[in-house]
Amino acid sequence: MIDRLFVIARHAESTLNHERRVNGDPTVHVPLTELGALEARELGVQLANVPFGLCVHSRFPRTRETAELALAGRGIPLVEEPLLDDIDVGDLEGTSIEDYRTWKHGHARDVPFPGGESLDAAAARFADGWEAVLALDATVVFVVTHEIPLRYLLNGAGGSDELDGPVHELRNATPYLFDEAGMRRGIEGIRRVLAAR
Repeated sequence: MIDRLFVIARHAESTLNHERRVNGDPTVHVPLTELGALEARELGVQLANVPFGLCVHSRFPRTRETAELALAGRGIPLVEEPLLDDIDVGDLEGTSIEDYRTWKHGHARDVPFPGGESLDAAAARFADGWEAVLALDATVVFVVTHEIPLRYLLNGAGGSDELDGPVHELRNATPYLFDEAGMRRGIEGIRRVLAAR
């Protein structure tokens, strides 16, 4: 029998997802698209019969908006967790995904984005964020975060030696389920990959 359940989703489609641009600054308001709002409501239908004790979201409005639409009318407390914020891309804020990927593939993971943080620093922060989620006093937890923190957790839990694979691109507003042991494997996997660098 599962003692704790964590349902984790990437936020629904945002305007910058649609425009294929990056955003790593939570003070920049990036709302959901009409499709994103629909995705969030459909996620709510999928999760309507899960007895959540609370919901965790990052500081980015698109994660909170997704959570509010998915949980509309249920009165589930929302908790903000900055450690699960998206990667701070610094000077690349608002640039195209292609420009972001070009910069990323041209530099080692421990090199910070200009004016931002490195991928490795973000991964360590995500591991701390997932630890914070585990420490919450709730048996069933819904988490709305970003693609990369969830990708790293999935790959870490699967025992991969790479945080970016084999799971890579995650769909918006799609739930992934973890028990407590799976969460711990994911966190340990992230830390193991970082320690091996």
